[in-house]
Amino acid sequence: MKYCPGCEEIKSIADFGSNRAQKSGIANYCRPCHNKIMAANRARNHGSGRNYLLKLRYGITEKQVEEMIAEQGGVCVICLREEPKHVDHDHMTGLVRRILCFKCNGALGQFEDNPERLRLAAEYLELDGSHARRLILERGAPVFVRRTHWSESEWRARLKRNSSREQRRLERYGIDDDDVEWLLKMQVGYCAACFDYPAEHVDHDHRTGAVRGIACHGCNTGMGQLRDDPVALRRAADYLTGGLVKAVPARGGGTRLSFTVPDMDPLNVPPGGWTLHWEADGRHRKANPELGVLIGRPAWVG
Repeated sequence: MKYCPGCEEIKSIADFGSNRAQKSGIANYCRPCHNKIMAANRARNHGSGRNYLLKLRYGITEKQVEEMIAEQGGVCVICLREEPKHVDHDHMTGLVRRILCFKCNGALGQFEDNPERLRLAAEYLELDGSHARRLILERGAPVFVRRTHWSESEWRARLKRNSSREQRRLERYGIDDDDVEWLLKMQVGYCAACFDYPAEHVDHDHRTGAVRGIACHGCNTGMGQLRDDPVALRRAADYLTGGLVKAVPARGGGTRLSFTVPDMDPLNVPPGGWTLHWEADGRHRKANPELGVLIGRPAWVG
């Protein structure tokens, strides 16, 4: 048993953490009191626990994050839909890039911050890549269309003799093990989108139900987080190369951010008013892939 001067109670040793600086090797305060003291110290020295973590992880303050969010017009610079809440940084240099929404930040991680992989995935979703062209040559369509020639009795027979996993695949995608084996053989076992990682997951169009191919975990998850939207994928790729977010001269002097083409001042776009600019930006980036090439210094925090 040990006395805690914080709560002034005698507690079991198991309620105390370890502290090698103490002769006994046990912390002076019990765990709840220790946590309260540490939180109070952080609030006193850094303003808040969040401010402390931002300084520790990214080298920026809570105030700087708020300023960046305001500078972005209160919207994620990639998807232009969601509220930005997550600090995104370059894992190689440690530099903070911008503030993103949860899905866009997570998608970059799934694609391993690889802009070329994001661009390949955009072509894959538009059925304009090498995988879709191969399907056209082999089966006459850029997607693996659901089987429609099976009779009701044949469907029931197939569902009955297959395992539960295969049954789910038949019910959800309309393909059987032979179809999956055929796709994997055509893809030589690699992801239909990036061609870098083993194919693991059946990827399908959620609107039509057509199977596009077998994708790796990263591409399948990343495309889902970016809503299977080629515009978002290309914007994410340009974001990583420094060709999305740029500092441009402001009308009243100084600079402001620009992250759409044609350029729009994010402070002049109302919440939910990005749709038309999003569509125009998507058309422009697809027609002009050189936009993603870094020109000058990106609008990142050093």
